Amino acid sequence: MRIPAHSVCAAIRDDIVGGVHARGSRLTEELLARRYGVSRVPVREALRTLEAEGFVVTRRHAGACVAEPSEQEAADLLEMRLLLEPLCASRAARRRTDAHLKVLRGLVRLGQERAAQGHSGDLRALDGWFHETLARACASPALTSVLTQVRHKIAWMYAVDVPAGPVESWAEYGAVVDAVARGDGERARALTARHAERATAAYRLRFTSGGERAERVRTTQRAVNTPSLRH
Repeated sequence: MRIPAHSVCAAIRDDIVGGVHARGSRLTEELLARRYGVSRVPVREALRTLEAEGFVVTRRHAGACVAEPSEQEAADLLEMRLLLEPLCASRAARRRTDAHLKVLRGLVRLGQERAAQGHSGDLRALDGWFHETLARACASPALTSVLTQVRHKIAWMYAVDVPAGPVESWAEYGAVVDAVARGDGERARALTARHAERATAAYRLRFTSGGERAERVRTTQRAVNTPSLRH
């Protein structure tokens, strides 16, 4: 059975974001195919996609390598996020479905419970699911795709401190969902912009100007055809 290229792409991207493939390191088709348990064909397709997304560059005499974004590029991503997330919330207020609203409310309820109980380990995943659902609710594949890429790159370039006020943070998410439920695009935009601006203070660049990684990362190996892979 042929493993889809998008699954291989997701696995390589996840490992780049997680630091398994270091910045500037070579990405040879043969080694990647062996690592992920696939043929070289989906690997080749995945590398083309990742190059278009900015995670991979092709260098003369070296081939495909993990990109090495500058600090300015990293800063630009945060600025893009500050623009795109409020736009996404505004459109979600006009285009969301009842199913989107149900999931958003469920995530807010669960996030508020976990925050009140001090379960910070669960909040990061819930935060990601909240933003992914809000992005889908805007019913704009182009905007959702760009925002998803931006969030992936931010996760790659930045470490995020645990927010000082997780209860307040999830209360802000609840207010955003209330505005989306009422179809109030301007309020949804304003609340999301305020939250995104406040949350930016928790981001720390993973790399120094000298290119050193600021924190240790996992190095575990896994194949793409395992249940843990997010498609």
